[in-house]
Amino acid sequence: MTYTPPLWPVSVKGVALDARDRVLLLRNARDEWELPGGRLEIGSPDGAQQPDGSLEAALEREIQEETGWDVKAGPLIEGGAWIYQPIPGRRVLIVTYGCTVLTPDRLPVVSHEHKQLGMFTADEVPELIMPDGYKQTIAIWFGRGHVAPTDLDHNGRM
Repeated sequence: MTYTPPLWPVSVKGVALDARDRVLLLRNARDEWELPGGRLEIGSPDGAQQPDGSLEAALEREIQEETGWDVKAGPLIEGGAWIYQPIPGRRVLIVTYGCTVLTPDRLPVVSHEHKQLGMFTADEVPELIMPDGYKQTIAIWFGRGHVAPTDLDHNGRM
């Protein structure tokens, strides 16, 4: 019998700010706020759906699909790769990039994937219900703190 190792789901996320320096967040089915983004597409066997060529390309596609915003992904945020356990027994590798919004004056829209869209200042983020790993990467992108990857535990907390 051939051994098939279990695979970790990977979710690429982006910190994107509007023209008023507010971060775009989405409320998910667990009533948590999260950064926009999602999984990488592996493509379809028939070639109709092409695979994502990079993490950045996947993130740019995901943010456009989820919000209507066009972004340029990069750089990878230091400390922005962390493991999250959204439900017991399910772990996801989160990889977070800072993003340049190419359409900052366009109002973002919420897709069918989320319950709500919100725009938040750096001072509002710490009080939101969301994983600490997201809060840390948002703070880093806003320039309000620096967290080394070794300072985060396996759930992305200090």
